[in-house]
Amino acid sequence: MIRSTDSNISDQYLLEQMKNDDESAFHLLYDKYWEQAYNAAYKRLKDADYAKDITQDIFLQLWSRRYDLQVASVPAYLYTAIRNNVFKWMEKEQRFTTIPDLLDILVQERDQADVELLRKEFMQKYEALVDSLPSAQRTIFKLRFNEDLSTKEIAEKLDITRKTVQNQLGKSVNQLRDSLDLLYIVVLLHLGK
Repeated sequence: MIRSTDSNISDQYLLEQMKNDDESAFHLLYDKYWEQAYNAAYKRLKDADYAKDITQDIFLQLWSRRYDLQVASVPAYLYTAIRNNVFKWMEKEQRFTTIPDLLDILVQERDQADVELLRKEFMQKYEALVDSLPSAQRTIFKLRFNEDLSTKEIAEKLDITRKTVQNQLGKSVNQLRDSLDLLYIVVLLHLGK
């Protein structure tokens, strides 16, 4: 059993001890990284309760999967787990991040010289996809996502019903989703090189 005063113990040693069911090793990692993991989740969610839930889930997964988990770097593992769980939560809650915010997240995760070029290329393709929408859908989409107007504000501005705005947004988002998912995967694969 590891004492909580043993602060100079490596993360890899603690992970190995966890595989031997040493709860004190887990508690040391938890104490060392909980705040950092929570802050990463909160930064993306801006919601303390959800950030705590996601952070707790990630540490629970770390403990429950301790026998098969291969972790080279605890901070990197936690960061990736936070990011993935935040994206899953956003999809489940149907909350979406803007493409520029998503690209900023990707840029923060990778430090490569061609990231800015890739970002510009991605944005050009995104704009082309938006421009390919039918006129009414494109106008509503841009008002919602570029100008951040609510569906009620868009309806008032265009003198149409809110239901029409919601229907047009739904159609445009569905039409763009598959193409953007493919672009996102291409970006991730490129950044992962």
